[in-house]
Amino acid sequence: MKLFVGLGNPGAKYAGNRHNIGFMALEAIAQAHGFAPWRAKFQGQVSEGRLGGTRVVLLKPETFMNLSGQSVGEAMRFFKIDPADLTVFHDELDLAPGKIRLKQGGGHAGHNGLRSIHGHIGEDYARVRLGIGHPGHKDRVAAYVLSDFAKADQDWLDDMMRGIAEGAPMLAAGEGPKFLNAVAQRMAPARPEKPAPVKTEAPKPAPEPAPDTRNPLERLIDRFR
Repeated sequence: MKLFVGLGNPGAKYAGNRHNIGFMALEAIAQAHGFAPWRAKFQGQVSEGRLGGTRVVLLKPETFMNLSGQSVGEAMRFFKIDPADLTVFHDELDLAPGKIRLKQGGGHAGHNGLRSIHGHIGEDYARVRLGIGHPGHKDRVAAYVLSDFAKADQDWLDDMMRGIAEGAPMLAAGEGPKFLNAVAQRMAPARPEKPAPVKTEAPKPAPEPAPDTRNPLERLIDRFR
């Protein structure tokens, strides 16, 4: 059994925020794979289903970002899940918009949602880092992550969500590289191969005329015929 957690803030006010890209990822997985309807549990919203042969619980904490660990810790204790079976989807300032990376363990890099989870269960869990880019200065970060994605972001965001949904069974099976490849195929689909050039035979040279064996008098007579 696996627990996939998406980080974000609850309520319609925050639904389109960059900080809520983790929620968006889980919603895409649930919709694409026919998971059960969302229901309130563990101080969050939960949906259950299967990805390939793996039972997966999706959790969107509703404690607000800074207290995400409360919800995650409660769910893990209920299902008796080890940190090794937890994957957290979250926004990543240090990746360009549309980039995605997997990380196992390590620090929280100042992300308040991860910091809270660290405080409740430690750091030995997997993360799917979803790039949203950086506003350029640390003083602008709070306003940036709590603002909606721009219209110009919608195309890559839609492609990323489709890729995550398509690759989710591979992620649940522990096949991280295949998951990333599924997302990459959506983000930058392979270009169709150019058709091979048609080979054409070069035209055969015209046969050389037979040598004129007439004497000058015969040639002169032929001119006046």
